[in-house]
Order: sequence, then structure tokens, then C-alpha cells
Amino acid sequence: MKRNVILEKSYLYGIRTVKLFLYLKKCGVDEVLIKQLLKSGTSVGANVEEAVGASSRRDFIHKLSISYREARETIYWIKLLKDAQILEQKMADSMLKDSEELARIIGSIQKSAKNPHNKSTPNS
Repeated sequence: MKRNVILEKSYLYGIRTVKLFLYLKKCGVDEVLIKQLLKSGTSVGANVEEAVGASSRRDFIHKLSISYREARETIYWIKLLKDAQILEQKMADSMLKDSEELARIIGSIQKSAKNPHNKSTPNS
């Protein structure tokens, strides 16, 4: 079976987000604030998973668009937590690196899927 890199990366990113949420919760960070991080960070992989099962090219692109926006939102929350000095610089930088990599990969897949000459998109 062919390995799906974006599925793997987004799933591992979701796990990392959950662990970060639990760590920040244990540190006493306001739960309303960190729940935003949890929701957007875990939604990236959930929407990638939905894209894989999409019923059409249009649906595939739509699910990836949601995933991309959730990755961008997660970047916002991580930067906010870092700049508010709630999240340590090293941890924030590592999460930001992963977030930006996911956003780039998803954006690239979106562009490829939108190309009408590309026949390699699932469910096209």
C-alpha cells in the first residue's frame, strides 16, 4: 500500500497538538484560549482524512481548503501563545515549523488538484 505522507504528518501533528493542549492545561493556562488551539490543530488532520474520502474533485479541494485554513489558524494561536509568553520559545518554534510545513504541503496539493490537467487527484 502506498504511503500517504500528508495523512501521516497531519495525524502526528494532531497528536502533538493534543499533547501541547494537555501540557498547557496542566500549567494552568486558560482553557478557553487553549481549546482554540486544540480545535484548529486537530481539525487539520481530520479534514485531510475527509479529503481522502471525498466524493469528487471539488469536495476534495473543499476539504483541503478547510484543512489549510485550520493550519493557518493554528499558526495564529501558537504565535499568540508565544508572544504572550505563555508558550516557551523553543516549543513554539518547533510547532510553528510543523504548522508551516503542513500548510505548505496542503497548499501545494490544493494547487495540484485545481489543475484540470492533473489526473492524479483521488476521486477525480
